[in-house]
Amino acid sequence: MMPGVSSRAGRDVLPSAIVSRNLDFPIPLPEAVPAPPLTAPAPGPVAEGSRSATRSVVLIGLPGAGKSSIGKRLAQQLGLPFHDADLEIEAAAGLPITEIFARYGEPHFREGERRVIARLLAGPPLVLATGGGAFVDPETRRAIRDSGALSVWLRAEIPVLLPRVSHRATRPLFLHQEPEAVLQRLKAARHPIYAEADLAVDCPDETPEQTTARVQAAIEGFAAPARLPVALLGREYDIMVGEDLLPRAGGLMAGALPARRVAIISDAAVADLHLPALRAGLQQAGFEIRATLAIPPGEGSKSLANFGRVLEELLAAGIDRNTGVVALGGGVVGDLAGFVAASALRGLPFVQVPTTLLAQVDSSVGGKTGINLASGKNLAGAFWQPRMVLADTGVLATLPPRELRAGYAEVAKHGLLQGPLWSWCEAEGSRAAAGDPLALRHAVLESCRLKSAVVASDEREESAEGGRALLNLGHTFGHAVEAECGYDGSLLHGEAVALGLYLAARLSARLGFCEAGLPDRVEAHLRAVGLPARLAELPRRFPVERLMARMRKDKKVRDGRMRFVLLRGPGEPFTWSDVAPEDAEALLREEGCPG
Repeated sequence: MMPGVSSRAGRDVLPSAIVSRNLDFPIPLPEAVPAPPLTAPAPGPVAEGSRSATRSVVLIGLPGAGKSSIGKRLAQQLGLPFHDADLEIEAAAGLPITEIFARYGEPHFREGERRVIARLLAGPPLVLATGGGAFVDPETRRAIRDSGALSVWLRAEIPVLLPRVSHRATRPLFLHQEPEAVLQRLKAARHPIYAEADLAVDCPDETPEQTTARVQAAIEGFAAPARLPVALLGREYDIMVGEDLLPRAGGLMAGALPARRVAIISDAAVADLHLPALRAGLQQAGFEIRATLAIPPGEGSKSLANFGRVLEELLAAGIDRNTGVVALGGGVVGDLAGFVAASALRGLPFVQVPTTLLAQVDSSVGGKTGINLASGKNLAGAFWQPRMVLADTGVLATLPPRELRAGYAEVAKHGLLQGPLWSWCEAEGSRAAAGDPLALRHAVLESCRLKSAVVASDEREESAEGGRALLNLGHTFGHAVEAECGYDGSLLHGEAVALGLYLAARLSARLGFCEAGLPDRVEAHLRAVGLPARLAELPRRFPVERLMARMRKDKKVRDGRMRFVLLRGPGEPFTWSDVAPEDAEALLREEGCPG
């Protein structure tokens, strides 16, 4: 047996494994096993948030982790058949794995391994133990992911593994080498890849039965995050929605970024709460964190001064064009970090990790980035799409009640745009605004579903009518009021949107586009969830001429004419540029604005 060549007993293959030069000789495995092509359709998609007990389970891990011993017990507990990928390979090829490597080399072995795994996963659900190198192969990882199987990393530390592999000194992987040194090398090379598994289960030094119970409980308690694609011309990215995504951030981002190097931009308040979990999740997957930059909390941070400072600090940290920018925070952080990513070195890859309800349902999706100028909100910026959005709904539990309610205003907006979601808002929205986890998950999912579809059809808001501009419902009025407050925190963005939603409904009714009762419904719902609906409720007055001047400078103005999003009813929005200024002024006076 050649040193460094794998075997059934020592099946993990080091990168330096000997590869046969006779690459043209066909490996027997594909002939012995009729395998489907790697592009064969997977069994049906896994339902969003579904539990995973009826899916195939693929076990991965280092030597000694117990993939086979745990797999057999787990299969019995789940009532599923058990298969060992290496045994299947040997049976199909009619050769021990050592001989396959010696004759045909690792590339041929990996191709055959992929075929065997794809064949097994194309059938009924099962528990599958894989060789330690299988998941390291990117094509095999893709085949496992595309099959809909649940990949489970049996994560054991070296002190636990070492006694289990100490008897393997005669196996090729450990031949003439210190077992601990081998394990250290494998850990360094493979743990970052294993972090891409759907689920990681820590396996301490305990009995196989105890570990099996631990793994089974983790599998049965696992809810798959929803994956919503945003399909743009020539590219696509995913919105991931679910709980506990921050500890898995590196594994989830790995396939979306060109390199495992990032810089994190956050604000001080968010960083105290969530940066440790994000850092740990990134580092587990082998990411280098080049810089961690913080901006002050609040809308005032979306300024030219902060934009320039963050750019300079990023460049000083030694970023290159493959360094990803990760925005950890609310809409302010996402808007500023996205504009920085679009500008630094003429464009860096970018990931949104929104931590507020407003950012998860709206600002993190769609690629609009920007900062505020003295003349108004978001007047400098760029369209710069993220490579991924990770919306961890679990972090919403840390939001102050006022911030949660403010974020809900965007959910209500999406409800008015979509129709059925508005009915859900009127019936269940108060639960979401009060922090109910299931209601919040539904609100985030449905809002992202709506916004991703709109963005895909009109990415850069170029449609003459309708299109992405519809997402500005309530924003023409809301931005004007927000700007008048000076972004000082006395009025949150979501609160301004709520005021704008009511004003848009009132204007729609005033012009005869919708039923007269719609504004009352909007007002009643906003009040029910604790949001302001009427300008007169605010402690200050807003002169008509100042609000009109703000609206005339809004970025949605076209050819000098203000452009409003109005409603014929829930689910029937439209854009309208023929609003007479005197109608808007009269409405504002009716709402208590002087002038």
